Amino acid sequence: MPIYRLPANPVQFPPSSKYSKNGCVAVGGGLSPEWLLTAYRQGLFPWFNEGEPIQWWSPDPRMVLFPEELKISNSLKSILKKELFNYTLNTAFLEVIENCAHTKRPGQEGTWITSEMINAYYVLHQLGYAYSFEAWQGEELCGGLYGIYLPPIFCGESMFAKVSNASKAAFTFAVQWLAHQQIKIIDCQIYTDHLASLGAREITRNDFLKYCAEIKSNT
Repeated sequence: MPIYRLPANPVQFPPSSKYSKNGCVAVGGGLSPEWLLTAYRQGLFPWFNEGEPIQWWSPDPRMVLFPEELKISNSLKSILKKELFNYTLNTAFLEVIENCAHTKRPGQEGTWITSEMINAYYVLHQLGYAYSFEAWQGEELCGGLYGIYLPPIFCGESMFAKVSNASKAAFTFAVQWLAHQQIKIIDCQIYTDHLASLGAREITRNDFLKYCAEIKSNT
């Protein structure tokens, strides 16, 4: 399948029947709310490095977590029982995304969360689409994650920890909160051992797109 080159306008992606098998669907477009929300509703997300054109991805298979399949290890249960962290929702979005951008990750030299991406997702946050979940010790932000809230899907983007297990604790808080909102599926995008240890698993792209088709028209 070809990789489509998108114009700046109008906002239009190729149909899912034209998505390439390698995951990269299209190049170009923009990072305005209209571009981003249209992409997420069609099962796409932006992923590219500084200095590269915008690349839109739809992996096959897709890593997801069904909230009822969340795995909480015995060690994490102990941490949660000790109440080492306090949790908040949408209290420190910019701090969370900036920490995600600056976190060093194995095998990764730079970050795809550029200043342009931070600004774009902060606009989505102000519009009520991008959510952050935070774990605190006192007034110190210890860990957290952010993503896009489009019921019945939450599209997780990135998480970080400054204190051991803070990201896992924040993720557990997020999944439990999202389950109460009747979120059916949490998009984790691509397989990692860390996500698998928390209960995430791979499904086909077509199965994931069925959930995207359920996104409420007013979101």
